[in-house]
Parts: sequence; C-alpha cells; structure tokens
Amino acid sequence: MNVAWVRRFCLALPHTTETVQWGDALVLKVGGKMFAVGSLEPRDGVWLSFKTAPEEFAALIELPGIVPAPYLARAQWVALETADALPSAELERLLKRAYDLIFAKLPQRHRAELALTKATATKPKTAVKPKTAVRTKKAVKPKKAAKPAPRRRRIA
Repeated sequence: MNVAWVRRFCLALPHTTETVQWGDALVLKVGGKMFAVGSLEPRDGVWLSFKTAPEEFAALIELPGIVPAPYLARAQWVALETADALPSAELERLLKRAYDLIFAKLPQRHRAELALTKATATKPKTAVKPKTAVRTKKAVKPKKAAKPAPRRRRIA
C-alpha cells in the first residue's frame, strides 16, 4: 500500500476532492471538509491520518504503529506511522467510515446539493418538454397614495 492506493480508493467515493496543502500533504475532502491526509514525501512519524469515531479512536491508538494524529487528536483523528500498520481491507473500512463521519456532519443543505449534483450527473440528458400549464397572475395589492410634498412658505 502507498499514498497512490489511498488516493485511488478515496477518489472513488462520491464527491471526494483532493488538494496538496502544507507543502507535501495530500488532503482528501468531501464537501470542502477533510477526512484523510496522506504524506506525499516520506517523512518521520506519519504516513496517513484520518478521522475516526470516538469509540474506534481509543481502540486504534492501542495498536502498534498507530498514534493520535498530531494537531487533530482532539477531534479523534489517528495517524498511521507505516503503510503496514493495518491490513488493506481494514484501512478501506476505516477510510470509508472517515468519509461517512465527515459527510454526516455537513450542513443538510450542503448534503442535499451534493446529492442533487450526483443525481443530475447520473441522469441521462433528455430534451426539455414545454410546460403546458397556464401561468396565473398573482393578486396585486393596490399601492398607497404618496403624500403630497409640503408647501414652502414664501418669505417676502
């Protein structure tokens, strides 16, 4: 496993985007919120970080090769020190769970917009049918009469 494998897996999830931030970090996002961060350059300590559920966080950091993620541990993020810290099937499950946790916290309006873009992207394009319904005019309230301008006094 490497960062390219993680990238391919995460980009297969709906609405996932990627950016390179902080020099050499591949940041994977859904709805503009990050759910996983991988290191493009080998460096000491962290290979991949991702969001976990609070109940999984405590169990994961007990495993060898997994530590609380620097700067993000208070939000229940874990960091894998090596690529072989977890089996690939387990890592896939955890990355999908991270995606789901972040997607669920998006505002409802934003989730609806993402679902709508997915629906319109998968729906085959057809010719637009003309509307047959007749439009009716809304009742218009009469406007109030404007007050006349005050008269000016002439000073002689």
